Amino acid sequence: MPDRNANNAAAVTSRAKQDDASLGEVIEFVKQYAKQETVGPLKGAGSWLAYGAAAALAMGLGLMLMLLGVLRLVQTEWDRAARGSLSWLAYLIVLVVTVALLAFTLMRIKKTYLNKEPTT
Repeated sequence: MPDRNANNAAAVTSRAKQDDASLGEVIEFVKQYAKQETVGPLKGAGSWLAYGAAAALAMGLGLMLMLLGVLRLVQTEWDRAARGSLSWLAYLIVLVVTVALLAFTLMRIKKTYLNKEPTT
């Protein structure tokens, strides 16, 4: 009889070690899966945001210089807009051009592109 109890105890101990090993494997798989599903997409999002921010900065600077050029053009070519009681008219023209560009930009933004899954 003592041999049977010793065999049962050895089997229970062996099964407990296997359960511990499989539990450790499960924890390791969960860690790897979490890294795969979070770190990879975050790296992609970081580069996407960096390129987007650089493009927005360049586009904003370019549009600001263009609008300043339009203002100077109107003030130079149209004397009444540069002096006197209509000096505000050049600024109004630039404001209208700015609002038109803003409206065009906002019309071009589509939600389908914002919700699109990235392709790798």
